[in-house]
Amino acid sequence: MIYNSIVETIGNTPMVKLNKLFKGIPGTVLAKVEYFNPGNSTKDRMALKMIEDAEKAGKLKPGGTIIEGTSGNTGMGLALTAVAKGYKCIFTMADKQSQEKINILKAVGAEVIVCPTNVAPDDPRSYYSVARKLNQEIPNSIYPNQYDNPSNAQAHYETTGPEIWKQTGGNLTHYVATVGTGGSMCGTAKFLKEKNPSLIAVGIDTYGSVFKKYKETGIFDENEIYPYLTEGFGEDILPKNVDFDVIDQFIKVTDKDGAIMARKLSREEGLFVGWSSGSAVHGALEYAQANLKKNDVMVILLPDHGTRYLAKVYNDQWMKDHGFLETRSYGTARDIISQRNGKDSLITVNKSAKVSDAILTFNREGIDQIPVTDNGHFVGSISSSSILEKIIQDPQLQHKHVGDVMDKPMLFIAPDSTLDVLSSLLNKDNKAVLVRDPDEKVHIITQHDVLKAMTS
Repeated sequence: MIYNSIVETIGNTPMVKLNKLFKGIPGTVLAKVEYFNPGNSTKDRMALKMIEDAEKAGKLKPGGTIIEGTSGNTGMGLALTAVAKGYKCIFTMADKQSQEKINILKAVGAEVIVCPTNVAPDDPRSYYSVARKLNQEIPNSIYPNQYDNPSNAQAHYETTGPEIWKQTGGNLTHYVATVGTGGSMCGTAKFLKEKNPSLIAVGIDTYGSVFKKYKETGIFDENEIYPYLTEGFGEDILPKNVDFDVIDQFIKVTDKDGAIMARKLSREEGLFVGWSSGSAVHGALEYAQANLKKNDVMVILLPDHGTRYLAKVYNDQWMKDHGFLETRSYGTARDIISQRNGKDSLITVNKSAKVSDAILTFNREGIDQIPVTDNGHFVGSISSSSILEKIIQDPQLQHKHVGDVMDKPMLFIAPDSTLDVLSSLLNKDNKAVLVRDPDEKVHIITQHDVLKAMTS
C-alpha cells in the first residue's frame, strides 16, 4: 500500500503477548506497542488530531507556527504533522529530558527551547509559561496545549480504544497505562468502558506526582510534588484530559523500578522501549500478581521507543551514577525506615506556634530539624542552627510565630531512593528529607541517618 504522507501511517500498532516477564501469572497479558507509529510513540495519534481539529476550526492557517510544551514525544508527532502539512514548529522542553529527544526534534526541523525543570508551573521560566508567551508574541501561531486540549483524549477514544477492542476480540478485562496529559489513558479507557463497563483501568503514576493521592482523597497536595527523573508521565498539575472517573486506581512506580523494567523488556521480551513503558509494565506486574485471574486479559500501553533513552536508561554508567545499577550493595530510604521498627513518630511544629516552643521541642527531643505544618500540610521547616543564627541577630525573634522564620519545606523523596542518591540530596540547603510510605505515614531522614546506614 502506498501512503500520501507519513501521517497516514499513524495507528494500527501491533499487540504482543508478554511471555517471560509474566510467567506464572494467571490470565493473558498483552502489550500495545506504540513505537510502531512513525514518530515512535503514542503521541503521534493526538498530535495529528490536535492539528487537524485546529485546521477545521480555522485556528491554524497556511504557513502558521505550532508552539507546544513537550517532553519530546508530542513534539515529534507535531513535527511530523508539520512537515507533511507545511507548518513551522517551536517546542519548549524541561531540562530533565534526554538529549536524544532534543536532537530528534531538531532533526525534523523544529526549534527547541530548553527550560528549567524545578520551577512551579506558573513560573515564567517553566516550559508551560514560555510556550504560552511565545504563542502570544508570534502571529499566526497556535498553542495546542496537549494537557487541556480535548482533541488529545478524543484521538485515543477514536483510534487506540477501538484498535485494542478489535485486537482482543472484546475480551479484555484490564487496561494499564501511564498517566501524564491523560489522553492515552482516559480517551482509551472511556471507549473500552463503554464497550465493557466492568473493565478495570489502572493508571501508573510516579513518586513526585500528584495523581494517586488526588484520586484517593480529592486533595491536590503540593507536598506530593518533588523532582523525579522519569520522563513522560506524572504531573505537578491536573490536566483537563485526566478524567479520574474512568481510572479505577493508581499505582506509583519509582524511577529505578521503571528504568530496570525497561531494560528487562528489551532483554527478555525483545521490546526496545522507553522509560515510561518500563514503569507501565512494572506497575502492571505489581497489580497482576495480586489481582489477575485465569480468564482475565490485560492490555498494557507501551508509549515509546528506547532510542529516546540511550544516554540514560540504556547507559550503564548513567544507571550506576543514579544508583539504579549498583556497583555495591546500597540500602534505600525504605531500609532506613524499616530498621526503626516503627519507633519513629514524626515530630512536627505548627506554623502558628511560637519560636520559643519550637526551641523547647529541639531541646526536649534532642533533634536538629523539624518539619512545619499547617492544616495537615507540610509548609516549611526549621533547624536549630538556623533559629540560633536568627536569634543572635534578633533576640525578640523567640516571641514570633514559627511561620515568620521558617525555611522552605523539606523535599519528599521516593521510598526506594538509594543511599548515594540520598547523600547527594542532603546538604547545607537540605538538611533532611521526608518519605511517605505506602500507608501514607511520613518519615524524616537526616544526614546522620544516611551516614549511619552507610557505615553499618
